[in-house]
Amino acid sequence: MLRKLLFTSIAAATAIPSIPALAQTGQERIEEIQVVSTSRRSEGLADVNASVAVLAEDELDLVSHSHLQEALNRLPGVNVHRNNGQESLVAIRSAVLTGAGACGAFLVAEQGIPVRANGFCNVNEMFDTHSENAQQIEVIRGPGSAFWGSNAVHGLINVRLPEPGDRAEIGLETGPRGFYRIQGAFGNDYGKFKQLILFNGVNEDGWRDDSGVDQQKLSWLYSYDTDSALQFDGGFTTINLNQETAGYVVGTNAYRSSALQDTNPNPEAFRDSTNTRVWTTISTETNGWDIVLTPYFREVNMNFIQHFLPGTPVEDTEHRSLGFQFAAYQELSNGATFAWGIDAESTDGKLKQFQANPTQGSAFLRNTIPQGLHYNYEVDAEQVAAFASYEFSMGGWDVSLGLRYEEVDYEYDNHGLDGRTKQDGVACGFGGCRYSRPADRDDDFDDFSPKLGLSYALNDNHNLQIRVQRGFRAPQATELYRLQNRQTVADLDSVELDSYEVALTGAGANWDYSATVYYMDKDNGIITNSSRENLNGSHTEHEGIEFALGYDLGNNLTFRGVLNLADHTYEKSQISGGIDIKGNDIDSAPDFFGNYRLQWRPTSALLTELEWVNMDEYYTNPENTADYNGHDIFNLRTQYQVSDTFSISLNILNLTDEDYAERADWTTFTGDRYFPGELARAFLSLNWKMR
Repeated sequence: MLRKLLFTSIAAATAIPSIPALAQTGQERIEEIQVVSTSRRSEGLADVNASVAVLAEDELDLVSHSHLQEALNRLPGVNVHRNNGQESLVAIRSAVLTGAGACGAFLVAEQGIPVRANGFCNVNEMFDTHSENAQQIEVIRGPGSAFWGSNAVHGLINVRLPEPGDRAEIGLETGPRGFYRIQGAFGNDYGKFKQLILFNGVNEDGWRDDSGVDQQKLSWLYSYDTDSALQFDGGFTTINLNQETAGYVVGTNAYRSSALQDTNPNPEAFRDSTNTRVWTTISTETNGWDIVLTPYFREVNMNFIQHFLPGTPVEDTEHRSLGFQFAAYQELSNGATFAWGIDAESTDGKLKQFQANPTQGSAFLRNTIPQGLHYNYEVDAEQVAAFASYEFSMGGWDVSLGLRYEEVDYEYDNHGLDGRTKQDGVACGFGGCRYSRPADRDDDFDDFSPKLGLSYALNDNHNLQIRVQRGFRAPQATELYRLQNRQTVADLDSVELDSYEVALTGAGANWDYSATVYYMDKDNGIITNSSRENLNGSHTEHEGIEFALGYDLGNNLTFRGVLNLADHTYEKSQISGGIDIKGNDIDSAPDFFGNYRLQWRPTSALLTELEWVNMDEYYTNPENTADYNGHDIFNLRTQYQVSDTFSISLNILNLTDEDYAERADWTTFTGDRYFPGELARAFLSLNWKMR
């Protein structure tokens, strides 16, 4: 049905940002928003031909998220599942993707720089952004433009930090179960030189047994205008996370059980992570070209217990990268815009997996999952890409053409014994050890990513857009070299996704809207089969309709909301659990979900928002024999501006004390399992803005 609607409906791609300023018209709200995630330089949202959604600073201040999910799920097409602590699983026009390399379907960036190197993603990498102090968060739904390469398949999340300059503010927040947070921003404007320090620190004991979070984030930003034509903008972000992790609770509807909700079957689990990025953007204009060069350095270290695996081994992973992004832009005499650029990155990555204690459980598990070293390898990765973009007008249509070519090379060096033996070379029982270590090898991948975009102004209030584009991702290092059972070589190709969408956006005096119909066909999807082999065995289709609406009901009342209808299906015959799953819904993919907000501003000093988070039922296994019934959550947020420099905020989450699951899952070993949602809680914050 949805595919037919693609060719018979008019729909839109750009999402409308939720801004609580009621004095503006819908058209003014759109025109003032600037985005950088489509072309890596500032553009007006109304001029962008992309499925980009925006969380602006006012909205981020209102949400005051302690987990990025609380903010992102207000946007069309986005469905982030929160695990425990700061962990998460992402869905953007997709099912919630899991598995070693599933995170490669989404590109997470800060200041336009990916927080993880290509080939070294992690499903939880959103906690590596300084989102709590962000000025704006931009989300591209569907494949990224030619300016973004591997990993921007289903979408891109880009966190933009504030501009450096004169600023002094601090916030203190407290909540239940030992939650407290301090965050602030202090900067100076010295004329040609400006700087800004951002910091955020949070401590939470956790509402489940033996769980809690300590996290600190620090960013320093600067800008410097020289006497010549050069401008420098840069800084660093460093993040530290120490988390005691609570695992799944097991049993049908266990999330509803007061005896199980706050328990922790894995009290030994933890996650420690540090992430640092340093960058400088050098901009200049020469011979009619705007030149932008951004060299950067990245370092990531993470150590955690894999409590979801038999034997609960510890994974210790790290990587360091040097890279640069280069782009040149020119306005041509015919009014067209041409851009081209080169991206390059070199990464040194390492992974070690070690199990300290003997495996518990059945004789099969005890004999095939040995104590000791499972993996110990190093990967040197090189990524080089060239891209071009050309935008022009023809017959009333604005046309956007883009093309990217990218090459990724891996050099893998195994520091352990080749094969699937124990650490000392002794074979396991029951036919061999579960973990298989490939011999040293090199792998390379090259991909093209084209894009065609058409935009037509139907009148002063409505705009039609059409897009056809391809996204891709090279296999992740863990998919290639962290093998199991009899597999000794993972002969994988890049995942490819072809996307088609038709769009309509509009804005008037007291309203704005967007609607999107999309169809995406993904091939060469990397799966782990029943023998735990990593194969290009998946072909899936993704189609849906996204709506976003903002409407001023009166002088002090506004409605804003998003509604998502989707159908994500397996399109290749494959036996799972004795069932051919071709035509089945992909698990963790609801057909219907939405977010709706009613904002009331009786005076200029007071703002209150009631939010309804709606989640439809979804299957939790590929066989479609297990499911989660969905939930409805209500949140109440209030801000009061006491004076020009002091404000108070009160956020009440899960207002009705609903029993629900942040994530529902199913495995053959455990049956139904859940990350329970936290019950009603309130957070009070005091905020000072001195300048």
